[in-house]
Amino acid sequence: MDGKTRANIKPGMLVNIVLKKDQRTGRLTEGIVKDLLTSAPFHHRGIKVRLDDGQIGRVQEILEEL
Repeated sequence: MDGKTRANIKPGMLVNIVLKKDQRTGRLTEGIVKDLLTSAPFHHRGIKVRLDDGQIGRVQEILEEL
């Protein structure tokens, strides 16, 4: 599942995000969602989230659903 729709993403989910510094390369970072930072119901580049370890990026794919 992709990470462009806010309703698909919940805290505690395992996701792959792209960090701001990695946007050019597309390198993905795996982590657990702590907070959703995008308030819009949809974002074409992915919903912005904060992971448990504090990293912030846009969700590219959802790996494990609750």
